[in-house]
Amino acid sequence: MDNFNLDSLVRPNIQKLKAYSSARGEFQSNGNPMMLLDANESPYENGLNRYPDPQHIELRTRLSQIKEVPVENILLGNGSDEIISLLFNAFCQPREDNVIVLPPTFGMYEVQANISDIQLQKVELTKEFQPNVEAILNTANANTKILFLCSPNNPTGNSIQPKIIEELLTNFKGLIVLDEAYIDFSAEGSWLKKLNKFPNLIIIQTLSKAYGMAGIRLGMCYASQEIIEVLNRLKLPYNLNVLTQKKALDKLSNLPLIQEKIGRLLESREFVLSQLHKIKCITKVYSTDANFILVKFDDATKRYKELIAKGIVVRNRSTQPLCDSTLRLTIGTREENILLLKALKELV
Repeated sequence: MDNFNLDSLVRPNIQKLKAYSSARGEFQSNGNPMMLLDANESPYENGLNRYPDPQHIELRTRLSQIKEVPVENILLGNGSDEIISLLFNAFCQPREDNVIVLPPTFGMYEVQANISDIQLQKVELTKEFQPNVEAILNTANANTKILFLCSPNNPTGNSIQPKIIEELLTNFKGLIVLDEAYIDFSAEGSWLKKLNKFPNLIIIQTLSKAYGMAGIRLGMCYASQEIIEVLNRLKLPYNLNVLTQKKALDKLSNLPLIQEKIGRLLESREFVLSQLHKIKCITKVYSTDANFILVKFDDATKRYKELIAKGIVVRNRSTQPLCDSTLRLTIGTREENILLLKALKELV
């Protein structure tokens, strides 16, 4: 994107903001043993008596190796939710600015907009679940700061066509947040390698899905060093606790196991897809690049209640635009998938 000016998007008070300097943030260890009497901690070692690294150096370094992105281009949050909140606080002036979302999509964008008192502009996806570029650009105005894209999209499961993403990155005047929470299940590659090409691109990923760490709440933000610097001014100093950082590093030390589990999930996804077409109460099965499948039923609310009665919990997405009478089915273990299919076949 030519003539991109980040300063014009940052809220004036954030431009002047100086990040809080914590005791553990001021001191940078050189690896030598040190007597730590700076942070008013308990001196009795138990593995948890010290504050966590506020800059997440070891974890960001490991992610830098895995994702092939410089450490300076990475910010970590308490789940992607915190990162989305930081973006609103950094770039959107309450009661003045607006953001664009493309329903049906991840609901947290709207929640955070409402919390931050930011106007929400909604531009529905096309019937093919793709962004309507012309409508998006026509909706944007001088106060439009962020466009949220989710690819693969939740709840539809499909990926956004790369040519559409590039067209938006080239022509949209604000920041584009590309949420890649489900990218590890998709045949489409991540846009991480294009961060240098598009200074207005921000990519969000998570350890909750393919990496199997939803319980530790860890989200990753990848962007230009300038954007990361702005977000670091707002980030709470100890937003990731010691246990989260240790557990993430432990799990990330065995990437072959993670890849093996992703492969099993993809095989299970194809098996479930092949069987759903045979079930009479299902009227349409949507293609997916995620670890879930959006399915249209004859009566989704009725089928949802029937599955609940059988002890199976799925997600009813019927209230979402373009998702009339649909349920979202997450791919489970082999045994869970077989039980789900059996239960669906029993529905009259």
